[in-house]
Amino acid sequence: MKKSTKMILLLIAVSMATVFFNCKSSTTESQTDPFNTGEEERNLLVVISDIHLGADLSYAEINKNLGSLEKFLIQVKNGKNVKELIIAGDVVDEWFIPAPLDPYKGKDQADFVQRVKAANKGVFDVLNSIIQEGKIHVTYVPGNHDLTVTAASIESILPGITQVRDPELGLGTYSPSDNPKVAIEHGHRYNFFCAPDPFSNQKIAPNTISPPGYFFTRIAAQYFAQNKPAPGDTIKPITKNNSGNESQQLLYDYYKVWEWSLNLLTIKNKFDEKLIVTNFDGFTQTFAVNDLVPFQKTPGGEIDVVLFKGIQDTWNQRQIHNRVPVPIPTQQAIRGSGVDVETDNQAKTQYFLNPNSDKRIVVFGHTHIAKIEVSNNYKGEKSIYANSGTWIDHNSVGSTRNFLIITPQTSDPATRTTVSLYNYDNDTANKMAEESIRY
Repeated sequence: MKKSTKMILLLIAVSMATVFFNCKSSTTESQTDPFNTGEEERNLLVVISDIHLGADLSYAEINKNLGSLEKFLIQVKNGKNVKELIIAGDVVDEWFIPAPLDPYKGKDQADFVQRVKAANKGVFDVLNSIIQEGKIHVTYVPGNHDLTVTAASIESILPGITQVRDPELGLGTYSPSDNPKVAIEHGHRYNFFCAPDPFSNQKIAPNTISPPGYFFTRIAAQYFAQNKPAPGDTIKPITKNNSGNESQQLLYDYYKVWEWSLNLLTIKNKFDEKLIVTNFDGFTQTFAVNDLVPFQKTPGGEIDVVLFKGIQDTWNQRQIHNRVPVPIPTQQAIRGSGVDVETDNQAKTQYFLNPNSDKRIVVFGHTHIAKIEVSNNYKGEKSIYANSGTWIDHNSVGSTRNFLIITPQTSDPATRTTVSLYNYDNDTANKMAEESIRY
């Protein structure tokens, strides 16, 4: 994660997993305009995600790339064969805000999204012109950085956009009606740190759904705002509880994720300092890092935590609430929360290896690592997983300015549905990888 929950956790993952393309072609191939194929039909589905538009460009994850994003969107708008532009989450970023700042500046979300629109005027001008022109359908599904952004807030800045949402706030999966074998979602519903959590902290912040990743990202933003400083404090060590209680073991695993993260994301502040200003999603207090990290009064004794108390015991409830088809074991979810390949593998587990799913192409964002991977489904049929990458300025775990094009097959048996991955550099679309299937 460069400056966000996902990217910082992925820095941890670099030491735990090898990132690779399992695809037909990983060589870069320049293609000036992949949106004009020379055919007459509008049939191309363009997918982008993880734009992370912020309300203040002094700390937003995307600033220098805004010009490239505008040019890209203009090229999409002028693409004679583009049928639909799909934004797969994290278009608005409510999470990446340095810890001491009031996210809403004493106002509310309605004001916040208008500030995002004003700070990124060029991007919104092009997006809204595409929507208003009506030649290209524009669809949005939520991500974790816009988890609590309501449909009304999105409509206020992108009027007329189609929003695909679950009944539960912060989630959505899109399957185009004429391409039902395709599923597009952000991918955060499978992540312990990033999936909506309507069970924790209810006495502290009634009706909150913000998971630990929200606070993690506020600390990450502080780390970058302070220019990656020497640590001002160290996390207090704890040991495994001697009781052998499963809940205590899980809480210890949760502590280990925080330990690794805070050793990586050093900040100048003491961990008992009331630092993280909220006034967000039901929270009103200002919290310390120590409020987030599990603690222990005596070595080998009971492990406890202030915020997200009992979170290790409610993961199964969260999964039911978040409509996860194939349950993920709690320990696997906690330990895999910072590993990009865990998210990638969930595409296969939840869709390709799930007998109740007929999807053959699945697209996630979230990890910021653009890729295409091929695997077989439970029937032994070739299936394609693709990640749409990101548009943040600096991506320390992969490329940036990424997008996907899905070209659907036709009734002609010689055609195939093709998924192509691109990097947009110097106003040119460079093909990174491509795979195709017929179903």
